[in-house]
Amino acid sequence: MLKFIGGPVTGIALGLNWAETWLSTVAGMMVSVVLVTYAGAGLRTLMARFRSSPPKRFSSRTRLAVKVWKRSGMVGIAFLTPLILTPIGGTILAISFKVNRSLIFSYMLISALLWGIVFTLAIYELPDLLNRFGGSGFLKK
Repeated sequence: MLKFIGGPVTGIALGLNWAETWLSTVAGMMVSVVLVTYAGAGLRTLMARFRSSPPKRFSSRTRLAVKVWKRSGMVGIAFLTPLILTPIGGTILAISFKVNRSLIFSYMLISALLWGIVFTLAIYELPDLLNRFGGSGFLKK
């Protein structure tokens, strides 16, 4: 739920097949998206209570977020969530731009399905590719 790449790595470590790993990775991301989406207002209130000073409005992080939002909207946030933002970070960013919950769920699901299969197949096929091109046979299934 916290790091998207952790799903495929854990799936291969547990001996799951690639489809089980893919579906578990997608489910993990979507659980975190749903939890953060519904708990977003409460989390924001809780964080504000423990802050000693108001957050900076214009940091490099907020400028980058606004640039992504202006350039590609929710599609860009969903696309970058598994790669850079993490499921929690991407959802918080979408909530901060006041995106409708149903749009958050649908775009994040599409992103999780696509990136999940890419990461899962990459992790599952990496040993074969390294052995094929490396030739040393150091990674055995």
